[in-house]
Amino acid sequence: MEKEVNFIPVLLGSDINVYGMARAFYERYGVKSTAYASVQFAPTKYSKIVDVETFPGFNEDPGFIENMTKIAKRYKNLNKKAILIACGDGYVELVSKHKSFLQKTFVVPYIDYTLVQKLISKEAFYKIADQYQLPHPATKIITKADYQNGVANIEVPYDFPVALKPSDAVEWLEIKFAGRKKAFRIKSRAEFDDIVAKIYDNGYTADLILQDFIPGDDSNMRTLNCYVDQHHQVKLMCLGHPLLEDPTPADIGNYVAILPEYNQKVYQQIQHFLEAIHYTGYCNFDMKYDRRDKTFKLFEINLRQGRSSFFVTLNGYNLAQYPVEDYITGTLKDKPTVYGNQDPKRHQLWLGVPVKVFKTYAQNNADKKRALELLAAKRFGTTVFFKQDFNLKRYALQKYAFYLYNGRFKSYFKENKGDM
Repeated sequence: MEKEVNFIPVLLGSDINVYGMARAFYERYGVKSTAYASVQFAPTKYSKIVDVETFPGFNEDPGFIENMTKIAKRYKNLNKKAILIACGDGYVELVSKHKSFLQKTFVVPYIDYTLVQKLISKEAFYKIADQYQLPHPATKIITKADYQNGVANIEVPYDFPVALKPSDAVEWLEIKFAGRKKAFRIKSRAEFDDIVAKIYDNGYTADLILQDFIPGDDSNMRTLNCYVDQHHQVKLMCLGHPLLEDPTPADIGNYVAILPEYNQKVYQQIQHFLEAIHYTGYCNFDMKYDRRDKTFKLFEINLRQGRSSFFVTLNGYNLAQYPVEDYITGTLKDKPTVYGNQDPKRHQLWLGVPVKVFKTYAQNNADKKRALELLAAKRFGTTVFFKQDFNLKRYALQKYAFYLYNGRFKSYFKENKGDM
């Protein structure tokens, strides 16, 4: 741990992603983070390593820029640089939108708004992916106009089950209805018609992504976290192999168990793409192995580190040090690209649920066997349980949050994951 630092971490959000970044900054530099958000979430509550300040309406304009204008004045005349890290899709979009103003005060390791608009929409991302020969699931776009012309007239060109998800993840956060999910796996035409109607009748206006469903359970997923420096050179690539996802409707797609994995072919493919589009900052890719043609197919790019990205820091690649070495010390430029997880002897299993839940619900296969070996060897960790941030209130809250997963898996796993 480096005690002398000449920067301040400023985080946007208060969820598990924020806590993971605050922990990374604390572990590497011994520095406490400050976070700003619209609401306080459990992962950062009662913490000694991150202070959270909330402002109603902070997660959208005009509340965001009005409050950030006031917040910026606090950092204006300090003799330390403030690194601004957005830990959610909405905050990334807002930071990028106001980048020219924010970078007068903060270090802002993000791409310009024009590129954000091309990448943050899943629909637009697939078009760019085609330009760079990045494989993704067969895709059909459904518009609100298609629905208004009659849901029965919308062609479904793939065999059921099919995957359905919103193109605009930020707008989707505001949409509420019974049965709403982060993504849908639809098993029949009748269910398809019903879900599409509910989505548009409840206020969603953007496009929907209809896709050929790639067969297989959660252990076919992969997640890749990267950091690209200000010169558009990829400096970190760390691949994770999820073994289990949250089955709760609103949180489907959120990983709760990840093994580190090494795959140079995937690394090279994504590195070429990121450098070709002149990317900057953190990003995260979700992909799934398709046994039908033996390829990894991309679902999306998140313009931030993933919510489960502490698995990267856990495995020895501290996420906080990359923007510090990029913008504060200037030492990152001359360092080679790190291709993570080449040494199995260093592997650590990341868990976001109790061990019992993992053992009960993860698919029985060679990957689970490897994970159980790491558990037996005490080579595992979580984001939220951190000995240097221990107090009884925090410990009790995080234990309770973990305990709730028992009920969530019991209620939703069979319906949403059990037949995959």
